[in-house]
Amino acid sequence: MVDETAFRHIREDINRLPCVFERALLARHAVCELAVSHQIAERESVACSLPVAHEACMRMSELLRGKSSFALGLTATQRILPHAMVMKIQCGGLDGLKVLLDPGALAPNVRRLVSMARERYGELDDLPFSEVVQGMAAWKPRRRRPGEPP
Repeated sequence: MVDETAFRHIREDINRLPCVFERALLARHAVCELAVSHQIAERESVACSLPVAHEACMRMSELLRGKSSFALGLTATQRILPHAMVMKIQCGGLDGLKVLLDPGALAPNVRRLVSMARERYGELDDLPFSEVVQGMAAWKPRRRRPGEPP
């Protein structure tokens, strides 16, 4: 078993461009054609294969996080957030974008949603985040069944 510090160093060496929406992808809640998976010490890591797309996703993530304070009941979103809140921002935010931009899709497609947002609204800042945040407020983690491992 690899200790946490060693894992982080190995991960940084292997995954130089970590996917911004990695948690949503690893939870199989969303997809992205630019995602590249890496197996490290029995764990999975997701990288982005296109630096320009990574920058656009980074901006989208920042906006989702900044607009999430109401949905999460927070006054400041600039601190380190617990995993459940990050999942609500990522999965719920992507759900909100999917409803707004690509309602017929089976699952949120990160690359497609960010591209569609830019095409339709020009700047990501111009998205109607009041609608997107509704996805965050509505998102619930999947329930575990009795006997299912954590």
